[in-house]
Amino acid sequence: MKKSILSLSFVFFTILAVNAQSTTTPATVMVATAPVENPNAPDLKFESETLDYGTIEHNANGDREFKFKNTGKEPLIITNCQGSCGCTVPTWPKEPIKPGASAAIKVHYATDRVGAFEKTITVNSNAKTPVKVIKIKGVVKPDPTAAAGTVTPSPAPATATPIASPDKK
Repeated sequence: MKKSILSLSFVFFTILAVNAQSTTTPATVMVATAPVENPNAPDLKFESETLDYGTIEHNANGDREFKFKNTGKEPLIITNCQGSCGCTVPTWPKEPIKPGASAAIKVHYATDRVGAFEKTITVNSNAKTPVKVIKIKGVVKPDPTAAAGTVTPSPAPATATPIASPDKK
């Protein structure tokens, strides 16, 4: 008798455990809604989305500008600009840019880094396209003094002259 009760209890708990794993919630229907686009929203149009520094000298002026125009019907507000690394520092207009008006995002690249570079600046705004990525690229020549192999010699260490020991007579 104990075995049959134990067996029935085991079957009951097994059925209970199996049913606990299944979900019985009704299927939900997901309706995709397209975001409503504001036809009057500002529109950020750059003269060029890539700025080529070309080949520049080591420690040359790394300042450049991305010129743009608000072609929308509402004021454009740039909320943030972020360079892809610390060597690329953007500065953007903090005041709203009126419809039809032009402005510029200034970018400083640290030209003490030798070699080819390609960096991005992410622009966040209230434009139709709220996130825009612009690029800078170029090549920084090596430092001419380092490339020539001229090394300034350090002064020679002072030589010690032996001190004559007093004669012991």
